Amino acid sequence: MTVHQDDIEKLAELARLRIAPEAVAEVTDRIATILGLVDQLQSVDTAAVEPMANPLDAVQRLRSDAVTEENRREAFQAIAPAVENGLYLVPKVID
Repeated sequence: MTVHQDDIEKLAELARLRIAPEAVAEVTDRIATILGLVDQLQSVDTAAVEPMANPLDAVQRLRSDAVTEENRREAFQAIAPAVENGLYLVPKVID
């Protein structure tokens, strides 16, 4: 993919970035280099490679899915400013 200075200037304008006029050529070269590396990565055949969830093959320890606290809904709703039918009432913020 070829990157031109006009493309960089347009992208900078769209992204609301200020690039000094003397730096546009350097930014263009850097982005062209990065895109070249991306093209190089995309050319690699990965059809036989199994995706990894973690590069360290680590296994996440999971806790048991058990209730560890008592239901205190009634106590919390008793101290709430406004409750109706078991739901908390809040001030309207959007008209």
